[in-house]
Amino acid sequence: MSAHTTRYFVVTDSGQVDPAPKKLKYHAGGQWLESKSDVYMDCYNPSTGTIIAQAPQCTSAEVEQVIAAAVAAYPAWSDTPVSKRMQVLFRMKHLVDAHLEELTHLLATEMGKAWQEAMGDILKVNEVIEFACGAPHLMKGESLMQVSNGYDTVQYHHPLGVFAGIAPWNFPAMIPHGWMTPICIATGNCMVLKAASFVPQSSMRLMELWQEAGLPDGVLNVFTAGRNEAEILLKHPDIKGVSFVGSTKVGKHIYATAAAHGKRVQALTEAKNHALVLRDCKLERTARGIINAFCGCAGQRCMALPTIVVEEAIADDLVDLLKKLAAEIAIGPAYEKSTGMGPVVNEGHMKFVTDWIETGIEEGATLVVDGRNPEVPAGCEKGFFIGPTIFDHVTEEMSIGREEIFGPVLTVKRVKNFAEGLLLMNNSRFANGSVIYTQNGHYAREFAKRTDAGMVGVNVGIPVPLGIFGFTGHKQSFFGDLHVMGKDGFAFFTETKNVTQTWFSEDEEISGKVDTWDGTITSMPDQK
Repeated sequence: MSAHTTRYFVVTDSGQVDPAPKKLKYHAGGQWLESKSDVYMDCYNPSTGTIIAQAPQCTSAEVEQVIAAAVAAYPAWSDTPVSKRMQVLFRMKHLVDAHLEELTHLLATEMGKAWQEAMGDILKVNEVIEFACGAPHLMKGESLMQVSNGYDTVQYHHPLGVFAGIAPWNFPAMIPHGWMTPICIATGNCMVLKAASFVPQSSMRLMELWQEAGLPDGVLNVFTAGRNEAEILLKHPDIKGVSFVGSTKVGKHIYATAAAHGKRVQALTEAKNHALVLRDCKLERTARGIINAFCGCAGQRCMALPTIVVEEAIADDLVDLLKKLAAEIAIGPAYEKSTGMGPVVNEGHMKFVTDWIETGIEEGATLVVDGRNPEVPAGCEKGFFIGPTIFDHVTEEMSIGREEIFGPVLTVKRVKNFAEGLLLMNNSRFANGSVIYTQNGHYAREFAKRTDAGMVGVNVGIPVPLGIFGFTGHKQSFFGDLHVMGKDGFAFFTETKNVTQTWFSEDEEISGKVDTWDGTITSMPDQK
């Protein structure tokens, strides 16, 4: 910490961190501040079940303070030349690289992602920072001389002001500091970021690095709060737009409320991604891709693959292979590099997933692999672990095949052919991602053309596009008009201004003649 010496957590008078759980702060206007709230949320190490931190549920006054800090910073930051703004992003990218191991360990510890998954969460921050560094090109407008006789038009892209980011708990780094922050600040806006109270430390540590990178005070502010205080962001007159990732129920509310108050909204919500597995697929490679896609991040990602739609001709063989591969996954503490799958985020979510497994049994699905109460290493007995779980013979009437479970649970649906499988998949109310496993180019092309999903994989189990393309969910998986990242991301955080100008000749000064359209209609016939 070069320019700022205070930390995101409370330390003792001697400068030491208390051995008890860290008491976390919030960040406003360049300062880490201790909340006056009486309510703090416990943050766990899900691998052991121990409390490691306590996050403040900031008061309404503190949320107002955070917004005011961003408002105060906006005039100077928006007027900063874009090349200077990019220098901050360049420095931040290097700081993330330099602290990669530290950040990975912190994220794995507080959220429960296995080491490689946690590292990917961090690296995705840099992926978008690198893309956002293209702002000098991506913010360029257009111009045309002589649009009408003696008239020229120039189009500019301007920042709007202060945006709010409401981040989920499943990607503590990538979403708040990748999807939400880099493009927002690169385009000259300021951001108030509500970190997820379950897992705030990764976001707070990254805030410290933004400070070290030279980001001016108030351009980015981070806090944790409850739902009532977060509601302020949706209605506050100084907030120009809201970026949200979370549940469909909350996403609908945010979209309706913020839009009704004149704000831009991008709300990324739930999913139930399906993969169509055809009989000509490379069976073992396909099975390994499916295992990775539904067990990765313990299934806690909206681009997980919780459902496969398999041609009946190969269904038995595929399920047997999946059962074998699931048994090979090493379950353990997330921060051990040998771990294949870590825990889910907390005890409440473990119960949520376990309840869904019990629902599947009650609905009559065949439980092929039961992930409840898995064996775990010593020291992890109180952790929040669920092993890979596989249901076969799942029908459309069963809720486990329709609703998002958000855990390492795979449901297998059987179909006769490509047409039946595609129809079944498109019947879902969600349309985030969809996948086809096949060696047939015709079916692959038809699938890509006809699937409702916005992100399509051909033999790719997790078809998340790079940040240069954007994250394009459809149907009940997204509410808004402009997606995160890609060109949509730059459009979301900017507004367009067209400047039309003309300069008078001496003859025009003398005549003073002006037509109704002030010269901007080029096809006006001469009037006699």
